[in-house]
Amino acid sequence: MMPADRLTTLEIRAAEQEKTIEELSGQIAEQWTVIERMQRKLDALTERFMALEEQSAPDVPITKPPHW
Repeated sequence: MMPADRLTTLEIRAAEQEKTIEELSGQIAEQWTVIERMQRKLDALTERFMALEEQSAPDVPITKPPHW
């Protein structure tokens, strides 16, 4: 294999790797957006759940049964 052929092969590989890295970076950015949206939804649901739990929980103190 001639040095010029080796150089061409390396340039092709570098270009393909650069393209792959850009594609992966784009996918990571999209996934991060989805994760942030899901986190906001989870936070909202947690707040709703806690509010409902407070409304439905009786104000009875937790005590040990008499036989303890």
